[in-house]
Amino acid sequence: MVATATKNMAESPALRESPAPVKQTHTKVDQAAPAVLAQPPVFTGKVVPAARTSVAPPPRSSKVAKTLALRIFQTIDFIVLIAAALFAFTTVSPLSLGTAPFSISAPFVLVPLLMAGGVIMSGSYNFAHGETLTSHWGKTISGLLVGTGLIALIATLGRLPAEEMIVLLVALAVASIAVLCLHANYMALIASWTRSGALSTNVIMVGATANAEQLIEENTRTGELHVAGIFEDRADRAPQDIGGIPVLGSVDDLLQWEHLPKIDRIIITVTSTANARVRNMIDRLRGLPQDLVLFIDMGNFNPQKTSLAEIAHAPMAYISGGPQNEMRVAAKRVQDIVFASTMLVAFLPVMAVVALAIKLSSKGPVLFKQKRHGFNNEVIEVFKFRSMRAAKTDGYMQQVTAGDDRITAVGKFIRRTSLDELPQLFNVLMGSMSLVGPRPHAIDMHTGDVESRLLVAEYAHRHRVKPGLTGWAQINGSRGPLHNAEDVRERVRLDVEYIDRANFWQDIMIMLKTAPCLLGDSKNTR
Repeated sequence: MVATATKNMAESPALRESPAPVKQTHTKVDQAAPAVLAQPPVFTGKVVPAARTSVAPPPRSSKVAKTLALRIFQTIDFIVLIAAALFAFTTVSPLSLGTAPFSISAPFVLVPLLMAGGVIMSGSYNFAHGETLTSHWGKTISGLLVGTGLIALIATLGRLPAEEMIVLLVALAVASIAVLCLHANYMALIASWTRSGALSTNVIMVGATANAEQLIEENTRTGELHVAGIFEDRADRAPQDIGGIPVLGSVDDLLQWEHLPKIDRIIITVTSTANARVRNMIDRLRGLPQDLVLFIDMGNFNPQKTSLAEIAHAPMAYISGGPQNEMRVAAKRVQDIVFASTMLVAFLPVMAVVALAIKLSSKGPVLFKQKRHGFNNEVIEVFKFRSMRAAKTDGYMQQVTAGDDRITAVGKFIRRTSLDELPQLFNVLMGSMSLVGPRPHAIDMHTGDVESRLLVAEYAHRHRVKPGLTGWAQINGSRGPLHNAEDVRERVRLDVEYIDRANFWQDIMIMLKTAPCLLGDSKNTR
């Protein structure tokens, strides 16, 4: 059943290749290289319109990390409650909280904890789809009343004097009104973000089936997903739309769809009893950078080597990828901004000298922009100091070799020291790159006579995170040109390894090791 299909895919090698040889032109290799994959599922930049109908492009999602936003809302509420408690205590007592009798200080100390706890337990921070302000206020008030009641009980048991009790209750009332006003603003923000698509997860469904219809109906209640379209190979059986969501074409159309880089998740909604069809879909789509998810419609389904999740209140199994840690993404963005800003200030004099040397030594612009694959295979423009002669930077990306006559005298030095990459700090600050991640490869980069992306089935998996200024592969010896298929496989293996284990301290370690590794490398051509 589906479990079999999933198991077969899960047990397949991490990097699959074919045995047929591919001619290499840059470096002679002793072993045969894998053949080009016949139809790699990678967005190449070609614009292929939908086959059946046209739709508006999906909104740019993930502008707002909902989990992080909710934590910020909770923090603001907590600060307001702390301020109210401190104001009330300083009004009734000349002593500090640490020196006042416990019977007096306890009710004031517990105000933020019990009030905030009551609001959390009431479900006010869920911000359910379609919830009205009146309904939300009802939940918030119930939580505040629970907290207020517990505080009043503690104050009474502690024999808090009547005057202090009145001040405490007035402070609680004022704080409650403030929290209700804040939640009205939170509701407005959530509604605005929802309308703009900033909170939605962009998904497409593969399979115009009853499963797709069930998920679309459930999503109308949760509002968790923005379903951009449905793709179905059996066009003769597919309707024009399901629940108002258009059927856009076949799986082949999906692989070349112009809006694919904006999609966060691909959900296979093919009926799970169709073993061969499900297996075929997984084989064709697993190489994409987007999370690949299987809709589970069997009560006894027990997937192996997949992570289970609930999406729009429907059971799912992740075939590739997995639920994203929004807090980690937000923390990494803050990390990038802080470190990149610091590095830019520190390296500005060096960048000025390099720019002057380039300008004086050869004709052409100082900076060179190149289209490369970014997050989710989206095409981005990466900045570099020009290291080649301007007339020889056109055409498809042929990797450099030892003694390459395209490289200028200054270019040899800045490539050897990686100073040509410093302008990518601007890419980091603009958000298209990160300080640490898989290095961005040129869209049409060739290994020998073959595009590098065609040599490894899982090549696109390295695009599941933003590309980096440096990365795990670079400090482990995989840097510079990829002259044969084994180089490509090793680069992808290290990049995927980084994605699976990335964390703050590993990023710091990679950044600290980058300079010694690059400056001490006399083996790799750069």
